[in-house]
Parts: sequence; C-alpha cells; structure tokens
Amino acid sequence: MKIALSVKNVSKYFGDFKAVDDVSFDVEDGKFFSILGPSGSGKTTLLRMIAGFYTPSEGKIEIQGRDMEGVEPNKRPVNLVFQNLALFPMMNVYENIAFGLKRRGERGKVVREKVEMMLDRVGLPGFENRKINELSGGQKQRVAIARSLVLDPGVLLLDEPLGALDAKLRENMKVELKKLQAKVGTTFVYITHDQSEAMVMSDYVAVMNHGHFEQVNTPQNLYNSPASSFVAQFVGDNNKFIVKIQKDERGNFSAVTKDNLQFRLDKPYDLEGDNIFEMYVRPESIMINPKEDPNKINSIEVEVKAILFDGGNSRILVVPKNSEKEIMVSLPQNRKYDYLRPKDTIKIGWYHSASVCFKGTGERVYEEIE
Repeated sequence: MKIALSVKNVSKYFGDFKAVDDVSFDVEDGKFFSILGPSGSGKTTLLRMIAGFYTPSEGKIEIQGRDMEGVEPNKRPVNLVFQNLALFPMMNVYENIAFGLKRRGERGKVVREKVEMMLDRVGLPGFENRKINELSGGQKQRVAIARSLVLDPGVLLLDEPLGALDAKLRENMKVELKKLQAKVGTTFVYITHDQSEAMVMSDYVAVMNHGHFEQVNTPQNLYNSPASSFVAQFVGDNNKFIVKIQKDERGNFSAVTKDNLQFRLDKPYDLEGDNIFEMYVRPESIMINPKEDPNKINSIEVEVKAILFDGGNSRILVVPKNSEKEIMVSLPQNRKYDYLRPKDTIKIGWYHSASVCFKGTGERVYEEIE
C-alpha cells in the first residue's frame, strides 16, 4: 500500500485560537479522500498547510514519503484547485492549460502533446482555441482541473471547487469528478461542507469539527455507523430524540422521551453518571403501518402533519399522540402512499437496531428532558 499523503499530529494556532487540533491521517495513492465539515471547522486551514501556504504549529506532513518541512508551495508535488477556479480570461483553453508547463520551462511539441492528452482525459478534445468566456461552468471546471493535472502532481487538492456552480450543474459535476478521478488515477484530497458531495465521490471521508476529526471511514460506514452525535447529525438526515436510557431486570435497554414515548434498544449502553442520551433514527429506517414482528419493532401511533412531495425524496412529517415531537419519515419508492392526507392517524415503526444513541451533551439537554 503506497501512501500519497501522510499527516501526523498536525496542529495550527492563530494566536490563542487552535484552528487545527492534533490531526492525523493517511491517504493511499490513487484514492479520493474528502474532508467534510461546517464553516470554521478547520478544513481549509488544514488544506493550506498541505499546500504549503501555512506552516504547521506542530506535527509533520509527508507527501509521497517526503517530509514537507521547509518546502515552498511551488516546489511541493501538489496542485490546488480553488472555488473561483482562477482561470486566465485573456488566454484561451490551450494557453490556460499550458501555462504551468511553460513556466516550468517546457516548450513546443512536448507541451502541445501534454495539453491535447489532458483535454482528452477531461472530456474536452478540440477545445484548445475556445475562449474562457465561451465555456459553461462545468467546462471551466474541467479546464481548471486539467491545468492542475497536466503538471502531474502527486496529490491534487480541491477547495470546494463546486461551490460556485448552480444546483443542477453541481449534481452533474459530482458524478463527472468521480469518473474523472477514477480515469486519471491521481490522488484527490477534496474539501467540502456539502455532505452529498463527499458521500457520492469519495473512497474515504474525514468528518471535521472544531479543528479535529470526529471520524474517518468509508461513506457507507459513516452513514450506517456514526461514531459521534455530530457525525450522526452532519452526515445524512436524522430524527433526533432526547432520551433517558434505562435497564430493566432482564437486562434489556430502552429509551424514554420527556413525552413518555418508550423505545426498545438492541444493545447495552454505559449508564455511569447521568443517563441522558441523544437517540437518532434515520427517516428511511421508519416504516409506515409496519407488519413485521412487533417484538423487533418500535411502533407508535402518529398524526400526519404534512406531506412533502419531492419525487424520489418525498417524505411525510408526523407527530406522535400527546407529543410535540416532529418525526420525518421517508416514503419508499416501491409503494404508493397517495391515500395519506394531513391529520390522518397512522402507525410508524422501526427496528430496535435502527436507533443509535450517544451520551447527552450536558446540562441543556438534561433540562430539556426534565
């Protein structure tokens, strides 16, 4: 296993503020690795340290096995694609892509062959003479990536490169970027606050919060087995319940809300200290009028509050009897639910194993349930 990028116990201080807090991770050669987090989580600061624009306060960064301490940005085997793309409007496509090669001292036929090969790899053959203002947003994106890839970097760094695109184009470009990375085989390190981008494109995702990594795993494992309350909320959609967890005389664990809704759990939890937890259930885990074994399902009666039609992402919003808790329920695409109307009373349920619980986050949570 060849490691393209290794970050070891890296921290970054700005005065007394710790923007990046003891972060360590490795990226295998040829993988698509995303760093996902909200604004202010430290992800762009981390990327700029990898690129060489910031010097780590602590720790070490290695690229292709070489320690980057003291290595200037233009001498690192990386290239960076920004959100604004930074294409030169006075140059055509060929001149934009050839710019870095010429600065490196390459000339003539070698440059032309490399540019033509790269245009073909990014799906823009024959675009050499196009002006930048004649290109669509997606085409400009590919030119910016081609300009970086033509220099054959060991790692391509991408700082929210789809952020300036409209929603439809962004959806298309997620697929295009994933296909492009697989085709060229270059290691991509991608920064984003958009969990859909990270989940669709990446081999591995690091979820970043307050300067540290909450969890690093495949998109599937992040989604199905979140390691913290933050990951459960930030990756995908979730229904959140504030609960007290209790254990009965038979050793079974259950969660109780302040509205006295009770849900069986399928595994034990540490009840040392207070027993306030946050429980999460994904909308697609919830069944409407479940007919499965009631001993394996948490089932409650609810009133339909709203029907939210969005094609394949359609949902209903429901509220349990004698409660104000709103629960989002996905509508499966293999069944029709045209009969549902606001104020209808139905049953919903989910398997005990679909509930994931984490220790509560302090006094505010405790007061909420008390």
